[in-house]
Amino acid sequence: MIRIDQLTFERGEQRLFDQCSLRINPSQSVGLVGRNGAGKSTLFALLLGEAEASSGSVTLPEHWRVQHMAQEVDASDRRAIDFVIDGDERLRELEAALVAADADNDAEAMGSLHAALADHDAYTAEARAGTILHGLGFRSEDFDKPQRSFSGGWRIRLSLAQALMCPADLLLLDEPTNHLDLEATIWLEEHLRRYPGTLLIIAHDREFLDAVTDHTLHLSQHKLTLYSGNYSAFEAQRIAALEQNAAQFAKQQREVAHLDQFIRRFRAKATKAKQVQSRIKALERMDRVVLMQQESPYRIEFPNADQFSNPLLTLDGLALGYAQHRVLNNVKASVLPGDRLGVLGENGAGKSTLLKAVVGDLAPQDGDIVRGRHAHIGYFAQHQLETLDRRDTPLISFQQQHQMSEQKARDTLGCWGFSKTLCERRIEKLSGGEKARLVLALIAQDRPGILVLDEPTNHLDLDMREALALALQSYDGALLLVSHDRTLLERCVDAYWLVADGHLHTRTNGLDAYTRDVRKQRLGSSEPKASVQSDGGSNAAQRRRQAAAARKALKPLRDKQKKLEQELDRLQKSLKAVESRLADPDVYHSLPADELDALLKEAGKLRQATDAAEHDWLAVSEELESADSG
Repeated sequence: MIRIDQLTFERGEQRLFDQCSLRINPSQSVGLVGRNGAGKSTLFALLLGEAEASSGSVTLPEHWRVQHMAQEVDASDRRAIDFVIDGDERLRELEAALVAADADNDAEAMGSLHAALADHDAYTAEARAGTILHGLGFRSEDFDKPQRSFSGGWRIRLSLAQALMCPADLLLLDEPTNHLDLEATIWLEEHLRRYPGTLLIIAHDREFLDAVTDHTLHLSQHKLTLYSGNYSAFEAQRIAALEQNAAQFAKQQREVAHLDQFIRRFRAKATKAKQVQSRIKALERMDRVVLMQQESPYRIEFPNADQFSNPLLTLDGLALGYAQHRVLNNVKASVLPGDRLGVLGENGAGKSTLLKAVVGDLAPQDGDIVRGRHAHIGYFAQHQLETLDRRDTPLISFQQQHQMSEQKARDTLGCWGFSKTLCERRIEKLSGGEKARLVLALIAQDRPGILVLDEPTNHLDLDMREALALALQSYDGALLLVSHDRTLLERCVDAYWLVADGHLHTRTNGLDAYTRDVRKQRLGSSEPKASVQSDGGSNAAQRRRQAAAARKALKPLRDKQKKLEQELDRLQKSLKAVESRLADPDVYHSLPADELDALLKEAGKLRQATDAAEHDWLAVSEELESADSG
């Protein structure tokens, strides 16, 4: 087991751990959580022997093999698949020994080494590495590319693949989902669920932690506390502990106040000297209850634009791509004020291409993008973190971009978690999470009508993700969100665009259904294909009859669903036409009062009819889904 005994660790004047002790048993899957800067990565360094405790100890069993995910790796000409297999150092040692034995013509050693390689499952290594690479979003044609040819985020994926390739008793993963899309995150969940060793993960994705971990290690106020259960279980226990702590603190404060009052009142009276001294000693002996921190350091918001065009954005028959390579065809969609759209799709399907076109960074190869007059876009993408002037400070950057007073800039940055020290620190010295918060703060201050956020939660801690979700819920403009954080998607998104097969599709059956589809596609059916092929003809015929009967029974429901879809489409088009007229200032101001009133009433009726049709459609769809799953 992992033993931590009376651990104290200090970096300069900063204390990260103070007299911490705990045990982590073999095969436990532990999520390590806490605010950025609390010391999570330092604990990993202590476990890896890369840092030394100020006092106390961190010990592992001597025979344990420890593997971790490297955050920074030198560029290499190694093929991607070879780079991943390199993670299994024992395999590479056996292979090198075999080459040496072959050169020495040592038949006995070669026989032993071949047996050792077989025991090590060496002859399936390339297949296993390929499975991991596919799961993390690499295509087969990527396997032979040199590692240096990949961008920074993809190199991190290769480092993750290398860590997963190596047999280990203890696996340490620091933010493994940061550079993954949703599909790769789902695959990683399933892979880690089957991991037999001890697993420690630093992550800020609630759904991911809930799916993978069975214990939660919380780092707060220089203390380590191990909770049984996944993140949701920890959160419930943490809330209960906070409530109990607050009650204990209040009770003790009342007792302290009562003792203080007695001491002040009777200190000067000789007849009460003995009682006064008794109460002074009682105060000195009292084991003071420390109030646990529970408030988020963030108080963020996205101020609304003064005006919104309606529609904000119309995509009319877009064809998107690069040079001769076409990525998307015939994209038709509109974005209205208040729309909450999650953009889904496998890596390489064209999500980023679509967002680049929306924000104006990519010209369409065909079709039109019509932007409303009041449709300013706020765009967040990872590459923007590197466009900040590294020599500036957040304070200077904010003042220059928004021409505001120093105090106003400090107050605004303070809401985004920037202390006086952080405000005055050069941007090149900021962490990834701090840079991301700065870019989001700069965007928010622009008061955009449309927020386009491409993986905004990378490097953000759980408190900041919570604050971001709350701020987006209060934002009245339109939101286009790409994220592997399902909690953020579920809390902030009402509908989904799916980018797949060169087209843009609208999904109406929610994120859970999409997640199930991804699992089926990535992991295959739970039933082996061979069992279907080996059945006798009579069984196959019986299954066909059962399937036909099921289809016939569900036909009325499917017909009803199709009619409702057609009706919903008709109503939406009619409503869009009326709203477009109302959004035109010339029409709005030139219509006679009675005609304008009639148009407004028509819009209201269409909205009610649309809501009713959508409600009926959802009810039928749920009934169908329930019947299909049954």
